[in-house]
Amino acid sequence: MKVVKPGGHRLFERDPETARVVSEMLIDLERRGMDAVREYSSRFDDWSPPSFEMDRRQIDDAIGSLDPQAIQDTAYCQANVRAFATAQMATMLPLEVEIRPGVVLGHRHIPVGRVGSYIPGGRYPMFGSAQMSIIPARVAGVKSVVACTPPVKGRGFFPATINAMDAAGADRIFVLGGVPALALMAFGLSDVKPVDVLCGAGNKYVAEAKRQLFGRCGIDLLAGPTEILVIADDTADPALVACDLLGQAEHDPASGVCLICLGEGLARAVVAEVGRQLEILPTRDVAALSWRDNGIVMAAEDIQEAIRLSDDYAPEHLELHVRDPGEVASRLGCYGSLFIGEETTVAYGDKTIGTNHILPTSRAARYTGGLWVGKFLKTCTYQRMTREASREVGMVTERQCNRENMLAHALTAKVRVDRYK
Repeated sequence: MKVVKPGGHRLFERDPETARVVSEMLIDLERRGMDAVREYSSRFDDWSPPSFEMDRRQIDDAIGSLDPQAIQDTAYCQANVRAFATAQMATMLPLEVEIRPGVVLGHRHIPVGRVGSYIPGGRYPMFGSAQMSIIPARVAGVKSVVACTPPVKGRGFFPATINAMDAAGADRIFVLGGVPALALMAFGLSDVKPVDVLCGAGNKYVAEAKRQLFGRCGIDLLAGPTEILVIADDTADPALVACDLLGQAEHDPASGVCLICLGEGLARAVVAEVGRQLEILPTRDVAALSWRDNGIVMAAEDIQEAIRLSDDYAPEHLELHVRDPGEVASRLGCYGSLFIGEETTVAYGDKTIGTNHILPTSRAARYTGGLWVGKFLKTCTYQRMTREASREVGMVTERQCNRENMLAHALTAKVRVDRYK
């Protein structure tokens, strides 16, 4: 392997200052409730409306301000997300098996009761994120979904985001951002009941708040700066590869951008193309920083080494621009979402095609996939036995408990052995 262009790869790291700020805010928010919510919202977002929750008239007015094509396009995207989530749900089957005579074991998939969805704002109003958390929750059978999105300074809210939240199935919509929004949902401030699961991406303060709230409620995952990795061979179009790399680089100056080529010539051709495209890219002020600091380009000896390097990076998004993408796909093991062949691209997954865009970053793809319908289900086991089986299992259980000196446990088995003689 040869490094053609070095760069960084931002990983989750200890940030004591962010942790301190978030911890103090959460303590204050739980103690003072909506008074603290209003104070922080006013301080950080210059936003203090009579109510943070939107009523039906406000929601309808926001939707009515949109171009009909925008509403239709969102409906198209959400139909795809819903269709895929429904297909995923169909794979989540209950189980019951008699493992030995009279011993029946099983599991059920039970939806959580309440979900809090955070739809980020910031540099880009990514309203498509609404369907990525709300729709899978609804398909899973979640009964209540509360959704929050930060205000747009000077405008109050972004109408397309409100439309997406409403169309996806949110029961209540709040224009509220950052740590206060997560506190509202997790603690159950005002008349909001505490949620069972928090989901959705955000800035470092949102990610840290989710980390600190985990245990109080569940979370989907901790999402850091976005990432793309492309594996390309001599069949790849350098201009197309460069375009896709910059497509993710525009997210954030900390975005991770990695290219693994099978050949140094292709690697240098893509680097040159990135330079040319940056000159005219409308978002080059962000993308150029990301490419400069975090753009990594490597030339691998062969496809085996390329796969090894990719799995080690464990990217959020992985594109395959290779001769036989299906064969390479079958050998990869660490990625958030995989884009097989040049015909598909990360933007399709982010916005339109139906797979989820809330995905693991910072090498978390080594141990988890992204958000999906299963994240809102609890797989709970049960057991049922005949009296004869209870005696058989009970005799073994009593002996095992006695060996561990857990005598009260042993007695719960012994009384059944004696009762069912």
